[in-house]
Amino acid sequence: MSYPEPRYLGQRGQVSALLRPASPEPDTGFISYVAKQENTNGEFGLYKIDMGPKAMGATEHFHRTISESFYVLSGEIRLYNGERWVTGGEGDFLYVPPGGLHAFQNDSDDPVSLLLLFTPGAPREEYFEKLEEYSQRSSEELKAFRIRHDQYNTTDMLDD
Repeated sequence: MSYPEPRYLGQRGQVSALLRPASPEPDTGFISYVAKQENTNGEFGLYKIDMGPKAMGATEHFHRTISESFYVLSGEIRLYNGERWVTGGEGDFLYVPPGGLHAFQNDSDDPVSLLLLFTPGAPREEYFEKLEEYSQRSSEELKAFRIRHDQYNTTDMLDD
């Protein structure tokens, strides 16, 4: 394996680093935006999820355009790896390539905290912010919303 083709061709480097102070941007109540795709030139999106005990996460789905990675900071999370449910604990990592089936939920009596990494970056913020609203709408509107955000739930695919 080799490094990708150079994307910066200058000789001395440039001042371009971005520091995001620890005070988080407004969040959805369970997800904090660590690095939006707009802050990383579309290279990735990094989000922190804090789930309470017995919290539902995402049902089985896949993405066509992005990979998704999970890194458990604390607690235990149930992760579906496309074949079976596995338990991830502190320090565990799950990588899901484009097209890979996956899901997650907190079955435990304790909170869990994890990082989600999407690559390349995608504008996932609207999905996180409006999912609850669209969940109250018709199944057709919810499905269209999910597809617009590259979220293909397997239950939606059964309707086709």
